[in-house]
Amino acid sequence: MPFSSARLGPKAAEDEDVGGSLRHASPAGGLTLRAMLPNAITAAALCAGLTGIRFAIDSNWSYAILLVILAGVLDGIDGRIARLLNAQSRFGAELDSLADSLSFGVAPALILFLWSLQDLPKFGWFAALAFAICCALRLARFNAGIDTDEQPHKSAGFLTGVPAPVGAGLAFTPFYLWTETGVELFRNPVLMTVWLAVIAVLMISNMATLSWASLRPRKTIRLGLIAFVGLAFAAMLLEPWWTLSAISIIYLALMPYGLFKYGRIKRRRRQEQAASAAPADGEPA
Repeated sequence: MPFSSARLGPKAAEDEDVGGSLRHASPAGGLTLRAMLPNAITAAALCAGLTGIRFAIDSNWSYAILLVILAGVLDGIDGRIARLLNAQSRFGAELDSLADSLSFGVAPALILFLWSLQDLPKFGWFAALAFAICCALRLARFNAGIDTDEQPHKSAGFLTGVPAPVGAGLAFTPFYLWTETGVELFRNPVLMTVWLAVIAVLMISNMATLSWASLRPRKTIRLGLIAFVGLAFAAMLLEPWWTLSAISIIYLALMPYGLFKYGRIKRRRRQEQAASAAPADGEPA
């Protein structure tokens, strides 16, 4: 499936809309009452992701994966609520990191291992570990660079690598297709091992990926786009697995476009820098 926190946890990376820095954290006296709401939502997202593991142990795969998706939805709104309430805090950032690592790294890895990868015990478990570790590394990389001024991808409105919730959604794509088609190939542990390894690499890659900030539709298509989003929501209610499959495929198909678009911005920046430096180079010593 494809794609937060102004508390500046890793989910700020997912929408690249960081409304400040950790220097705007809550005072040392503790959390304010208004800061508790976004943190409570983050905790709820963590509970949803971990409860998904419980359902996977009972082989209730649909509920397990839907709970991880619910965690992604909650994770997408906690940061917006934090910005709305001006409730940024260091505590929120750390809680967000922990919740993301467990909900979108550990939970999907265990669910997919129980669903398919355990039929290939050694390599399957290796792939599950790789996915969980890469998710944690991605989140740590973002946290380490929160206050770094030079972030070329972010300044251009792009993300670096595939966001953690999106990575979890993409990892589940074979399950979506297996549920709808019944084709056992999608559950093949060898293919699942390769698939999970690919998604893990995409999460920690340095490639520029599209974010909401990089999508600026023309005015002529905005009404149509709103209608499309509404229809997509209806499709999600009626045919969730086909819809999630389509979203995953569309996201993957748009990745080359994201690279092309960022490359064009990068070239334009170089030209502007060269043009601004040219007069200075021509001045007499």
